[in-house]
Amino acid sequence: MNLMNKNKRYNTLNSYYKFKYGKKVAKISLNASFTCPNKDGKSGYGGCTYCSKLGSGDFAGDKHKPLKEQFNDIKEIIEKKWPDSLYIPYLQANSNTYDNLNNLKKIYEEVITFDPNIVMLSIATRPDCLEDEKIEYLSRLNKKIPVQIELGLQTIHESTSLLINRCHSLECLTNVVKKLRANNIEVVLHIINGLPYETKEMMLETIRYINTLDIQGLKIHSLLILKDTKMGNDYLLKPWDILTLEQYTDIVVDQLRILNPNIIIHRLAADGPTNDLIAPLWTQKKLVVMNEIDKKMRQLDAYQGDLI
Repeated sequence: MNLMNKNKRYNTLNSYYKFKYGKKVAKISLNASFTCPNKDGKSGYGGCTYCSKLGSGDFAGDKHKPLKEQFNDIKEIIEKKWPDSLYIPYLQANSNTYDNLNNLKKIYEEVITFDPNIVMLSIATRPDCLEDEKIEYLSRLNKKIPVQIELGLQTIHESTSLLINRCHSLECLTNVVKKLRANNIEVVLHIINGLPYETKEMMLETIRYINTLDIQGLKIHSLLILKDTKMGNDYLLKPWDILTLEQYTDIVVDQLRILNPNIIIHRLAADGPTNDLIAPLWTQKKLVVMNEIDKKMRQLDAYQGDLI
C-alpha cells in the first residue's frame, strides 16, 4: 500500500486509518494492571533496563480506575479535538497477555464494548507470553473485531539484547509473528534506535531483518534514558555517547529508505515523561524531530523503500 506524497514520504498511520475508515481514528491507551514475565522471574528479573516504572505505559490511563472510566476520561479529551472519531482501545502498560486465558477473555471482551465507535483492539505484549491457546483465542476474537498485537523487538542483536535484559530471543519473536500472521492477526513491531553501543549499521541490520517478517506496522523510537531505571542509574554513574538529533534523523531516514514500503509507520519519535527524562533532551520536542525527518526526506528526494 502506497499512501506517500511529497510532504509525507512514508506510509503514516494517520493516512492509513483515514484511507481504511474514512475518518480520524484515535488510540486510547489503557492500563489493565498487568505485570511482566521479565519482572516476576518467569523470564527474568528487573525488567528491560530502559523500561519506565509504569511499564512503558506512562501516558496510559490511571490503573487505579476501572478500565471503562479510563477509556471515558481519555475519550472526553479526544472528543474536544476530534468530535467525530473512531476509537482503538490500546492495552499498553506492561505485558497485556500475561495472565490466564479466562481473565484475558473477560478483559478483552469487556473493553471492546466500551463504545459503539470502537473499530479495533490493540494489545501490547511480549512474544514469550503468547502461548498457542492465547493465539487461538485471539484468532477467534479477530473474527469479531480486528485485533492488533504490538511486540517489542527493539533490536535483532543478541549482544544488545543481553545488555538491556530483554530476556526473550529473536527466534521466539520470529516464531510468534509467524503464528499470529497464520491466524490473520495484525502485527506491529517496536524498535529502539540509540541503544548502548549499537552502530548505525547494526540499526540498519535490524530493519533488513524486519523486511523478512510479515508485519503490518512499525514503531521506531529513540532511546529514552529515564530516572529510576537501571539504564538511567548506569548512565548517571558513567555516561556513554548518545545519539544527537542530527544522527537520529540520519539513521531514521536511511532505515525508512530500506524498509518494505508496504509497512505502515506508527511512530518515528518517542514520548517520555518530561520529569523523568535524563537524556536525550532533544526528544522533548517531538514535532521538531518529525519535521527534521520530513525535511531530510525531501532534501534527498527519498521515499520509504526507495533503496530496496
